[in-house]
Amino acid sequence: MQKEIDGASGPSITSAAAAPIAVALLLFGTVASAEVGIVFEHHNNSQATPAFRFKNIPGPLRGHTNARAKFILVNGEPDQNSGDFGVLSGLHLPQEEDEPSENFFFKAGTDGGRLLVDLGVDTLVREVNTFSWHPGSRGPQVYTLYAGQESGADFKLRPGRGTDPVKTGWRLLAKVDTRPNAAEHGGQYAVHIFDNNGSLGSFRYLLFDISQTESSDAFGNTFYSEIDVIDSQTQATDAAERPMNCVQLLDIGDGAYRITIDSCGTPDLTEWTRAELAPVLREWYPKLVKLLPSDGFAAPQQVTVRFSESLRGVAETSGSQIKCAARWFRSNLKGEATGAVVHELVHVVQQYGAARRANPDATPSPGWLVEGIADYIRWFLYEPQSHGADVTWLRERGNIRLRYDAGYRITANFLNWVAEKQDKEIVQHLNSAMREGHYREELWKERTGKALQDLGAEWKQELEQQLPQGSR
Repeated sequence: MQKEIDGASGPSITSAAAAPIAVALLLFGTVASAEVGIVFEHHNNSQATPAFRFKNIPGPLRGHTNARAKFILVNGEPDQNSGDFGVLSGLHLPQEEDEPSENFFFKAGTDGGRLLVDLGVDTLVREVNTFSWHPGSRGPQVYTLYAGQESGADFKLRPGRGTDPVKTGWRLLAKVDTRPNAAEHGGQYAVHIFDNNGSLGSFRYLLFDISQTESSDAFGNTFYSEIDVIDSQTQATDAAERPMNCVQLLDIGDGAYRITIDSCGTPDLTEWTRAELAPVLREWYPKLVKLLPSDGFAAPQQVTVRFSESLRGVAETSGSQIKCAARWFRSNLKGEATGAVVHELVHVVQQYGAARRANPDATPSPGWLVEGIADYIRWFLYEPQSHGADVTWLRERGNIRLRYDAGYRITANFLNWVAEKQDKEIVQHLNSAMREGHYREELWKERTGKALQDLGAEWKQELEQQLPQGSR
């Protein structure tokens, strides 16, 4: 049987090993000698949270059968914005309702595909749970689940989309369709596939034949957030009982903003994020929002800071998602670590890419200025005591090219000079223009009465007088 708990009802189709003509038998949920059941829960957009907590269905788990499971693409093409198969294994969960990189989904405009799960060895599987989250039609789940072993002579491990898996040795386990009949489609979905006798069976492989939820547009492929295969040895717990120490939810400004810090993949950094990073983010995110305003602009309300073992460099920001390279941060916890996150937090507030997404003819923002503003706020407003971009730093670095458009710290120094000597609101005006896609070099002269090149020459000349020869 398939039924929904606390939500709009979906189609009452369940699993069977019988032929499709035996509809009445399917409705009663009989599969060979087993009785497979399917239940699902749906949180609408206002109810969904990053914790993925459900009333009657176990939440996503970490450290179970997925630890040895291998996900293999059999048919179909992942979307270019999709996360890799690693997102399905439970290391991370999406922190927002529309976070493509933390979900797996098939290419836009296609009708899904087939995904193979290799458990490594024959495994007594107790239950299968699948989770998804999206604000629109990519939230519901539509798939058929098969189970298989290699013992049969006719068994075909990777049946193509046009092949009925049952005819190649697979066992039909469940048919899932959580699309509401009339209610809101978007939100968070949890599907729980189980057997009344305690086990779905012993097998090595699972095959998910995944379909799109609608074809009226190109965006009907579900955002799958996690797939859990629970074996007979795993103690499934409700999501509310799972240890969440590695995920911090910071509600800021009476709930106006929420920042999620996720260190689940790097537990050795969790204590530092709690003691050092979280207080800085609480204080500085609302400060940055006030510091960089523009007409009609609202800064992202939900921000995620996630630490990654695979990321190289220092950190990167995409939209409201900040990823931090764990290796670099471990080496800089007592130095530049918090400041590096503040720099990325400036990028979250800048949101300069929105103008070009709305208008392809919008003027691109100069990269040197984008990074220069972030470093100006970091080095001259957040941590001026560190002298990370002022004359003290320049003296220590020796021979550095003093170009106003050098980016990062050098441009930050230039911006600080312009703010102190020419126009104290220059950064705010430049930010507003870039956010709206209206940046022009003439803005410098309009604000200060001097052309950008002249300002750069004057700044350089004054700075060189403060530096020893050979350091310019």
